Amino acid sequence: MPPLREAFVFVPSPRRRTFAASNYPTAYMNTPHLSEQEQLRREKLAELIMMGIEPYPAPLFPVNNNSASIKADFTAEKKEDPAYQDVCLAGRVMSVRDMGKANFAVIQDAHGRIQLYLKRDDICPGEDKSLYDIVWKKLTDIGDIIGIRGYVFITKTGETSVHVKELTMLSKSLRPLPVVKEAEGQTFDAVTDPEFKYRQRYADLIINPTVKETFLKRTKLINSIREFLNKQGALEVDTPVLQSIPGGAAARPFITHHNALDIPLYLRIANELYLKRLIVGGFDWVYEFSRNFRNEGMDRTHNPEFTILEFYTAYKDYFWMMETTEQLLEKAALDVCDTTDVLAGEKTISFKAPFKRISIYDAIQEHTGIDVSRMNEEQLRSVCRQLHIQVEESMGKGKLIDELFGGKCEHHYVQPTFIIDYPVEMSPLTKKHRDKQGLVERFELIINGKEIANAYSELNDPIDQRERFEEQVKLMERGDDEAMFIDYDFLRALEYGMPPTAGIGFGIDRLCMLFTNNASIQDVLLFPQMRPERGNESITDSE
Repeated sequence: MPPLREAFVFVPSPRRRTFAASNYPTAYMNTPHLSEQEQLRREKLAELIMMGIEPYPAPLFPVNNNSASIKADFTAEKKEDPAYQDVCLAGRVMSVRDMGKANFAVIQDAHGRIQLYLKRDDICPGEDKSLYDIVWKKLTDIGDIIGIRGYVFITKTGETSVHVKELTMLSKSLRPLPVVKEAEGQTFDAVTDPEFKYRQRYADLIINPTVKETFLKRTKLINSIREFLNKQGALEVDTPVLQSIPGGAAARPFITHHNALDIPLYLRIANELYLKRLIVGGFDWVYEFSRNFRNEGMDRTHNPEFTILEFYTAYKDYFWMMETTEQLLEKAALDVCDTTDVLAGEKTISFKAPFKRISIYDAIQEHTGIDVSRMNEEQLRSVCRQLHIQVEESMGKGKLIDELFGGKCEHHYVQPTFIIDYPVEMSPLTKKHRDKQGLVERFELIINGKEIANAYSELNDPIDQRERFEEQVKLMERGDDEAMFIDYDFLRALEYGMPPTAGIGFGIDRLCMLFTNNASIQDVLLFPQMRPERGNESITDSE
């Protein structure tokens, strides 16, 4: 790294000589929708250019350290260490304390925040001292991204800081950040408006420090699961997002059109049937973190675009899958939260194995006092009405039982619980139970009152599978727009022979909600689906 020049770095602007003639960016600055602050910042932008300072210079800046590393490692004994005598940092200006000929400021980089000390005589030792007052004190705003070089020291109050010897403007901010008060490491008046947070996630990440932690934990969660599966010998694969048959789940799909082939295509609602094709093809254990799309309602636990982990393992059953799920989630809790006891709101949820197991019929009887195990469709519909559960005529027996469980039972299961042994009508892709007539070998994992995972001993009888698909078509004809299509290619694959297989799908977004103590799925998605803004070309501060 070249030696310090101990001065402002002015990056020559190619616009300097032609600014007056071309009237750059006067028209934009006078746009009516701009707020007073936005207009003022554009005037500062123009002044920087007139001074020959490029406000958006070439991207290379020789960063050699970061805020977190300096604050964690630096001590008073290291003040003569060359590594701390010439540090180069870049970040966003978050606060400034004006002390006349000297200023304290705080910049934020990708790793955290650090205090800067800026002194007029250091930054402008042999130049016009007014540059300090003009460039730093007048033309630099909260939100601007700057680069600095200097040395690390500890202030009299014990705060690790950087004494700035050189300063470079890297990006002029033209829109003011929302004001967030902070003191002694605590954040006050944090911006909590969901409309702002979800629509302007980029600004949310800047001003709300805890938001980034949520997404770092999300990545830790996915990495932990991937590590677990890889160590077990599973193979990560990719399957199509655009599908001619929206199979693998009961859901309403998004539909599009492929111009070259002149055919309708669907965004996948699940990747299950493609992963099973790979089991047919000879892979013993495959998995995929799948981006799925369902054209359904939106609420605190549903987004039309979401992430599912599915994996399928040959020669295993749903009992093995329950044990594997317990091991996977126990490890993930330790990796992400450093404990198996995870806080969800005011509840403490234990991911320590083993988890409770109860059949869906027993769960319904436990919470309603009614045994529905031998009821037909009309009797189930009558029970639903008796319990004030809204149902539709298009719903078959499986849907009615699902509504009963969802309305009267699901919310009671806070600790991880396997709801097992579903009726065959609810599970068109699941192997019939080896011991219990009319049931299938399936479980759903419920945690904090929400489904987190769904697993089967997979149906591998092609004749039985065809009959199940045909039953789904009958439901579709009755008006059930979530019933499954018949996937004839998948049936053909099964006819070649699929080994006994266990499969599972995890809702990664919901699992992330648990591990980050967030009550809304929108808080664990970087860019949740939002209704488009009107007049996007003229967005103002008030919108």
